[in-house]
Amino acid sequence: MRAILTRVTSASVTIDGECVGRIGRGFLILLGVGPNDTERECRYLAEKALGLRIFEDENGKMNLGLDAVDGQVLVVSQFTLYGNCRKGRRPSFTDAAGLELGKELYEKFLAICAELGHPPQHGRFGADMKVASVNDGPVTLILDTDQLMDTPRR
Repeated sequence: MRAILTRVTSASVTIDGECVGRIGRGFLILLGVGPNDTERECRYLAEKALGLRIFEDENGKMNLGLDAVDGQVLVVSQFTLYGNCRKGRRPSFTDAAGLELGKELYEKFLAICAELGHPPQHGRFGADMKVASVNDGPVTLILDTDQLMDTPRR
């Protein structure tokens, strides 16, 4: 799984002119699912993302997590995180999970976030969405379970 996590002062997602998710201070997480991902990667990524301490403390050091700042979470599915741009000018998305697995693990990720105490606002899997955010810092991190997890996959 892959995620782009941005520290924001606010973020929202709109579908067909209707705002379906909105947060104040917290994390905007763009989430992509790969074809070999399982619940294991999903749980690992949710725990890693929600546990990051990237908010500034009283000394200006990135030392505080979501809980310490009463932060919120907005999660938006983004299969294009698996876009392959090696050849030509049109990205290939064959490295992304299929619709069924992608939707299943996206919804599982949302459930795990809630289980961990951060029920997320979210978009709608597969929808054409407009995402707005006010980046804070800016602080933006790339999380990829293929690079982060200590144990080899299957």
